[in-house]
Amino acid sequence: MTCPLCTKPAHPDYRPFCSRGHRDRDLLAWLGEGYRIPGRPIVDEDADRDGAGLDSPGRSD
Repeated sequence: MTCPLCTKPAHPDYRPFCSRGHRDRDLLAWLGEGYRIPGRPIVDEDADRDGAGLDSPGRSD
């Protein structure tokens, strides 16, 4: 198995990556939305119906 980022041999401790740095870099890409899984857009029907979202003018908490 080779590292998906650099194609060096995978290290058993960080499999499928070659190093901790590449493992962490991949995790940060997922957390920062660098990778995305395609799908249909999410529609929030409640916000569309009444127009009273959190940033609506005149909202008082």
